[in-house]
Amino acid sequence: MEFNHISVLLEESVNALDIKPDGIYVDCTAGGGGHSAEVLKKLGENGRMVLFDRDPDAIETVTNRFRDDKRVTIVHSNFSEIKKVLADLGIDGVDGIIADLGVSSHQLDTAERGFSFHYDAPLDMRMSQQGTTAEDIVNSYSQKELFNVISKYGEEKFASSVANAIVRARDKKRIETTLELAEIVSNAIPAKFRRNGHPARKTFQAIRIEVNAELTVLENTLPDMFEALNKDGVLAIISFHSLEDRIVKDYFRTLKEGCTCPKDFPVCVCGKTPKALVKSSGVKATGKEVTENNRSRSAKLRTAKKL
Repeated sequence: MEFNHISVLLEESVNALDIKPDGIYVDCTAGGGGHSAEVLKKLGENGRMVLFDRDPDAIETVTNRFRDDKRVTIVHSNFSEIKKVLADLGIDGVDGIIADLGVSSHQLDTAERGFSFHYDAPLDMRMSQQGTTAEDIVNSYSQKELFNVISKYGEEKFASSVANAIVRARDKKRIETTLELAEIVSNAIPAKFRRNGHPARKTFQAIRIEVNAELTVLENTLPDMFEALNKDGVLAIISFHSLEDRIVKDYFRTLKEGCTCPKDFPVCVCGKTPKALVKSSGVKATGKEVTENNRSRSAKLRTAKKL
């Protein structure tokens, strides 16, 4: 199946990597191969690129797209395995890493994947197409667990009402489809708050993040990504909502911090020095890009260069 996805902040992110013709680069979220293709245009014949994705549809697409390019290694895995995979490939360090986080256009627009509240489909939401589904979660989590997921990952102010509505509904009948869940959530939101976007959007985001452990993987793997960089290597992360961006921003802040001694200390005793130069802090899509691809409106690029 072809993986249709428009890469966001394409020029900005690839330029930020400052490609070396003979360098080694990693695309942690290959998708349809858009970012990788741009990087490969700048690589020479001795350059190398490693592509990760956990989605079988993406792996099929990039395998076909780069089948004849000997510079490319494709890995069907979550980017959480980056440290192990690079070691297995005999790669001691890389010159740049890019990650385009969140759900893809292909996943949203393929009804049967169950990511969207616009289509009637089984409640799935699995990026890897393996493991626990959204249906499993909404039908097995306790009211308290559902509240925690929806409030934390969806930042939904009516999380308590939504969680209660889900539990009441499933007591009558198992919740199996996206439209069933969307209707339950919508009815749990007060009418005057249903006008600004689809009322189920935040809950769907929250459940998707829980299904795929997106924020846990990101927070746990950022240090492995940075550690994998050679000196002057660049880590470029594109996020799509405040929860992702906060994790990236906070981690980058720790990398650029130097001495943490109290200000009244006459000399530094902590010995800490900055580890990275934060090159881009919150670059957003241009008006032109947003017009051409509305899903880029919330994208934000942050990059850090290893010192």
